[in-house]
Amino acid sequence: MNKNDLLKKIEEIRESRVITYLTSDRQGLFNARIAPDIIPYISKQLQKIGKVQNIDLFLYSAGGDTMVPWRLVSMIREYCDKFSVLVPYKAHSAATMIALGADEIVMSDLSELSPIDPSTVNVFNPADPANAQNRIPISVEDVMAYFDLAKNKFGIKSDEELSHIFTKFIESNPQIHPLALGNVNRMHNLIRILAKRLLRSRKIPTEEEMVDKIVDYFTEKLYSHQYFIGRKEAREDLGLMTVVNSDHAFTKTMIDLYEEYNKDLEFGKVWNPEIEFGVSAGQSKKDYKTAYIESLDISNYYDIDVEYHKQQVNVPQQTPMGVIQVPQEQVGWKIISQGWK
Repeated sequence: MNKNDLLKKIEEIRESRVITYLTSDRQGLFNARIAPDIIPYISKQLQKIGKVQNIDLFLYSAGGDTMVPWRLVSMIREYCDKFSVLVPYKAHSAATMIALGADEIVMSDLSELSPIDPSTVNVFNPADPANAQNRIPISVEDVMAYFDLAKNKFGIKSDEELSHIFTKFIESNPQIHPLALGNVNRMHNLIRILAKRLLRSRKIPTEEEMVDKIVDYFTEKLYSHQYFIGRKEAREDLGLMTVVNSDHAFTKTMIDLYEEYNKDLEFGKVWNPEIEFGVSAGQSKKDYKTAYIESLDISNYYDIDVEYHKQQVNVPQQTPMGVIQVPQEQVGWKIISQGWK
């Protein structure tokens, strides 16, 4: 079956309208993250569909901008009575936040969510030694864990001692601007507020005590951003009662659709310019699709056109006579164009 056939099948089974949103987690330069630029495209999808009973978002992403989920979920809710998220495999970080706002999260044994503890990047973050134009992300929970270690593991309680710990932290990390830490604290508070709003937006209200418990788990108590959560743990241990088990037949349909997108988005593939260029090519062009937003009515994808070419570069090499520059042939590349189509 092609994508349209699979979308029709899902809509028939689910008695819903389906919108797909997938971002490539291709390793290297040509991948995509959840970003605010999707909002106009999702809006066009919703306007075309109109107000319906059920809307399903078929979602695959390794995460992205944590400001997007609330905007996206609240917009989708204007067009349906019941909003569900279908998770064929990865719905990490910001994608997990989108799922938290759904009335139903359909998961198979392969599906996984993740913690929603973000990293922050702004002008006050340390510069990346490998590229001065970039800033090193600061993990919100790593900073919070440092002070938790001081207070709860080492028993440091007094204001004077905590002030000393904070001073030591700044002195040992002079490249971290105090305002970067202020941004960390702001993001820590904001992510909890957004997660609670998403949980409270669901059709069937969740008790406030359970909302707090779920938010604590997803923001603080899983301790690693690489801790991935399956459907059983999400429902039974973390309290996400909106998780619904996908049966064998529907799981196969979700995976078949995922594999159709995998042909273009190349999930998990490692990008290597030498391999992409080809052994015998003199010059070549290639386009990379990095994200899709689709329904039976409209198709949009983010496309990056890249041109590859051979180039000579001088590589320093140590010899008995000292360091010399040795000419070496390498593959160069440049982006010709990129954007939504």
